Amino acid sequence: MSVQNQVEDIIQTVVYNAPIQKVWNFVSTAEGISSWFMPNDFQPVVGHEFHLQSQFGPSPCKVLEVDEPNKITFTWDLDGWFVSFLLKEVGDKTEFTLIHGGWKPADEILPKPQQKSGEIRERMNGGWVGLVARLKEVVEK
Repeated sequence: MSVQNQVEDIIQTVVYNAPIQKVWNFVSTAEGISSWFMPNDFQPVVGHEFHLQSQFGPSPCKVLEVDEPNKITFTWDLDGWFVSFLLKEVGDKTEFTLIHGGWKPADEILPKPQQKSGEIRERMNGGWVGLVARLKEVVEK
C-alpha cells in the first residue's frame, strides 16, 4: 500500500474554559453526548455496546476504554473506526483532544455511505470541527 493512500487520523485539540469534571460529564454520559454530538445510549462501561443515531441510521459502537476523567475510547460502526476523547486539566480549564482513527485506505469504498474513505475523512474532519465547537458552547454555559 502506498503512503499517499494512507488516511491520517482526525485529531483536533481545543482548550475549553470549563473544569475537567464538567467536560467529562458531557463526553461520558448519553445525555451529555446527545447535547453536542448524536442521540445515543452510551454508558461509560468497558465492553458496553451502544448505538449512535446518525443520518445513515443507527451505528453500532462499543466502549473500549474508560479512564475518568481523562479518556474514553469507543469503536464506531463496522468499518474499523475508533473515537477517543482525551481530557487534560490545564489550571481551571480543560484541554480536549478528539481522535477519530481506524481509517481504511483513501480509495477504498466504505459500504454504508458508498463513498471513498478519503472523501469521508475530509468531510468528517470538517464535521468534527463543528462538533468540537458545539461541545465548547455547552461546557462553557
